[in-house]
Amino acid sequence: MSTWRSAAGRAGGGRLGGVPHAPAPTSLRPTSAALLDVLRAGGRRDERLLHVRELPARKGTQAEWPAWSDASLVAGYRALGVERPWEHQVVAADAAWSGRHVALATSTGSGKSLAFWLPALSSVRADTAARLLDPGRIESVARRGSVLYLSPTKALAADQLSGLQRLLDAAGTRDVRVATCDGDTGQDERRWVREHADVVLTNPDFLHFALLPNHRGWARLLRDLRYVVVDEGHAYRGVFGAHVSLVLRRLRRLAAHYAREGDRPPTFVVASATTADPATSAARLVGVEPDGVVTVARDTSPAGRKTFALWEPPVVVGFDAGSADGPSEEPPATPADRREDDPAVATTVDAAAEHPRRSATAEAADLLADLVIAGARTLAFTRSRRGAEAVAVQTQDSVRVVDPRLVRRVAAYRGGYLPEERRELEDAVRTGDVLGLATTNALELGVDISGLDAVLIAGWPGTRMSVWQQAGRAGRAGADGLVAFVAREDPLDTFLVHHPEAVFDAPLEATVFDPANPYVLAPHLCAAAAENPLRSDDLPAFGDPEAVRGLLDVLVARGALRRRASGWYWTHAQPATGMTDLRGSGGAPVRVAEARTGRLLGTVDAASADGSVHDGAVYVHQGRTYVVEHLDLADHVALVRRQDVDHGTWSRSSTSITIVDDPADGDVAAGREVVERSWGPVGWGYGPVDVCSQVVSFQRRRLLDMQVLGTETLDLPERTLPTMAVWWTVPQSVIEEAGVDADELPGALHAAEHASIGLLPLLATCDRWDLGGVSTALHADTGEATVFVHDAYPGGAGFAERGYELGATWLRATRDAIARCPCHDGCPACVQSPKCGSYNAPLEKAAAVRLLDAVLAHAPTS
Repeated sequence: MSTWRSAAGRAGGGRLGGVPHAPAPTSLRPTSAALLDVLRAGGRRDERLLHVRELPARKGTQAEWPAWSDASLVAGYRALGVERPWEHQVVAADAAWSGRHVALATSTGSGKSLAFWLPALSSVRADTAARLLDPGRIESVARRGSVLYLSPTKALAADQLSGLQRLLDAAGTRDVRVATCDGDTGQDERRWVREHADVVLTNPDFLHFALLPNHRGWARLLRDLRYVVVDEGHAYRGVFGAHVSLVLRRLRRLAAHYAREGDRPPTFVVASATTADPATSAARLVGVEPDGVVTVARDTSPAGRKTFALWEPPVVVGFDAGSADGPSEEPPATPADRREDDPAVATTVDAAAEHPRRSATAEAADLLADLVIAGARTLAFTRSRRGAEAVAVQTQDSVRVVDPRLVRRVAAYRGGYLPEERRELEDAVRTGDVLGLATTNALELGVDISGLDAVLIAGWPGTRMSVWQQAGRAGRAGADGLVAFVAREDPLDTFLVHHPEAVFDAPLEATVFDPANPYVLAPHLCAAAAENPLRSDDLPAFGDPEAVRGLLDVLVARGALRRRASGWYWTHAQPATGMTDLRGSGGAPVRVAEARTGRLLGTVDAASADGSVHDGAVYVHQGRTYVVEHLDLADHVALVRRQDVDHGTWSRSSTSITIVDDPADGDVAAGREVVERSWGPVGWGYGPVDVCSQVVSFQRRRLLDMQVLGTETLDLPERTLPTMAVWWTVPQSVIEEAGVDADELPGALHAAEHASIGLLPLLATCDRWDLGGVSTALHADTGEATVFVHDAYPGGAGFAERGYELGATWLRATRDAIARCPCHDGCPACVQSPKCGSYNAPLEKAAAVRLLDAVLAHAPTS
């Protein structure tokens, strides 16, 4: 726990309601045009630069401080350089002060924190002042308003605490008690927070596992809860978003339980990136009606000009676009950079011929090195922890050739580092001691790092919201900035760099999550009943009352709950919260341990364990290879031995899918129905399915050239995933229109399936790893050739539903991505999938384009 109880606390860093850390001196900062020329290498890389969009600067509009603002807080803000707030901050703060829920969706660096801290802290200060005016009244002592702040990460909560310390120090207030409290907080510190803190900064996990189940110990906080701030609201999507939505509904229920008669319920402020329909998303997250939420989305803060580049890495030396059988005889091209010995340059030795382009990781490392050498303060966002480390190491190797002193000014930042390490890196970037930082999306969220010159985005981060969050790091504090999106070898990335309008002109995504998912809702109903018995009056808080009642009947029939005249009760000794994994896909994780020593190396989520840590699998940990001796499914452990190997392992699985037309009455999914429509002869469906999969074998492939060294069978159990899917059916008449013969049809469907999975994230807030698919030339339930795309989570996550709603847009993008790829037979940029259970066979790229053309010929025109 971190606490701050008086003005004597240290003045830390962090966001401060729109008051950023002072950036490094900017007198010598390079212009965005000069930095773009650095990336272009004086024109030698121009073939990689596919599009440049200039985003104009924006002037700010200020407003006066609201009359209700606490005078000390206003003085504190002014002491820190905020003479007047921005107009959108005042609009949001006024709405929150009046008791309206607020969806605040403005850009990165727009000062969202001031909009919620001003009313929240003014409320606490008003209660304190009332108590001081009449210290003899018992009621005034008992009634001291409280505030709960929720963030998706501990780092962001710590950053906000630092900002509050600075503000309260500057304001000279000694009577507002602020603390963080999470799973790392000791019992004595938690007791202090429960008894004394006015503002508690935490995360949804602590709320679910600790605060709500032990609500009697937190009665003071809940009874006087005035404001709940949900920061980075766009992060709550998919199954995680559904879980958090239900946690917040449980919070509202307990706050109402402890509230005094006539008390105003707590006001929720959901602060997020700019999104589509923020009021609807915020209302669904909190569990209120959309018309009860005030939307503040017009950003009135100033912004500098941004130069945004779309960048495609070069074709690998020796790759022949007309053949995937081997390298061509063309002479190698000279890399367009200033370093003669660049370890990040791909050749046919380190990239198989079916991978035509250099990796986004290697390209980003090259570009980051050039920017660091040019003196530009730059963040390079990657898709994984391993990617962040790789970019940092390759960049250090590159700058060492030019100036060894620059090596220490390049670093990696990711989850898994100790908090003090992360704080040191954040401070080093703020001061300019670190010029180049390779990071995961850990720095996409609101941790304040101002004054950056450039941002590299190595691989599409999943949504346009995330792109603009990451891009917003460049040129903060009103300065100009450069942003470059570097495409991975992936259908979606390839589509986007060739369709700039899909990046810059398309509407932002809606935040997709489904709190009505019965597989998510059921355990939260159990948790709510354990916290306080559920009454009929409580049911609307959790969704449609009849649907909730039906789900409760299932839980009673299964013995999870007990029904009594007064309501539904949890009667088990074990905590109900243990039924829910807020951030996972369900199931106990599999531990990976050394067989000889018992040392724990890491964990693998249950859903992927069969395919990644089966007997004989190669497991890589911190660059060292291990071989799995035995996967013990009963004890959830994979025992490994240390062994240097020159091969990797790839598992093969068999998958089937069944449409669940009429779930049984005792099934959790009862009441979910199949919906269907047609495009003439082409059928579309969406509804519940059972996906049955089994890992049946694995290949050993030599890493040098990907040659198959051997195949072994496996004896693992079949797994069933009950989820939601979208599917489209192709009758024989349309297949004939496409000119696809019987031998080509399975490969055409399979290629279309892979590419459509890769492109659905264009329309839904998901990643291809959140999805799965099955294609078949004749499906037993539809009687026709069918392609299924399903959510990869029990009960679904809302992603497949978006595909059903936007089918024509989805399939047009899929067709275009396949057709535009320069390869001949298919590659990872179009129809090959990194997670295919059948080794990407069969695939028929050309036939897939013809088939999609024939299907789209029947699509509605409007």
